[in-house]
Amino acid sequence: MTKVLIVEDETRLAHWVQAFFEKDGFETVLAHDGQSGLRLALTEMPDLVVLDIMLPKMDGMTICTRLRRESDVPIIMVTAKDKEAERIKGLNIGADDYVTKPFSPAELVARAKALLRRTRGQARQLLTADDLELDISAQICSLNGETVSLTPTQFKILETLMRHPNQVLSREQILEKAFTDGLDLLDRTIDAHIRRIRKQIEADPKNPVFIQSVYGSGYKFIG
Repeated sequence: MTKVLIVEDETRLAHWVQAFFEKDGFETVLAHDGQSGLRLALTEMPDLVVLDIMLPKMDGMTICTRLRRESDVPIIMVTAKDKEAERIKGLNIGADDYVTKPFSPAELVARAKALLRRTRGQARQLLTADDLELDISAQICSLNGETVSLTPTQFKILETLMRHPNQVLSREQILEKAFTDGLDLLDRTIDAHIRRIRKQIEADPKNPVFIQSVYGSGYKFIG
């Protein structure tokens, strides 16, 4: 299910927008201040962020800038009707689209769908880190120019980690992002798959360079 993070301090508006997204089959997460919004954007791994500019604790521009350092999640910014300079600045720092208040929630959902179609169509088909390369289209992993043998499950796990470099992912997050088709895997099976992947791509699997364990949290791909 596609997850949308709505960062909006006007509670009634936030719940109104939430209702429209959920009616259309989206999973939603709400934040009512900037600090919570940034934290949820980094931990919940939403597929899209609806981000108001005027927020308590941390403004939307700051959040957008911070997110763009660590994520390519699509962002729709919400701006005041007469603030053209804000809209231009938002687009320049990495927002993908914007709506102006007052707006139609139905139009916002339609814009979100269009943006998701566009960004998913442009998804990176080649992921690289040092001498490690993942060709998504061909489903081929190679290291130093040599093909690495991975099962389809292992390939999806490695792809998920490489799409979120330097970000700690829990086992649940890896399962959620890697297997959107509902494949039934247990959290702890991730550990076994990670061990096998390390044997294939790490010079010393006991001292991994690419996939590092974060005690009590999950795994992080260093890229």
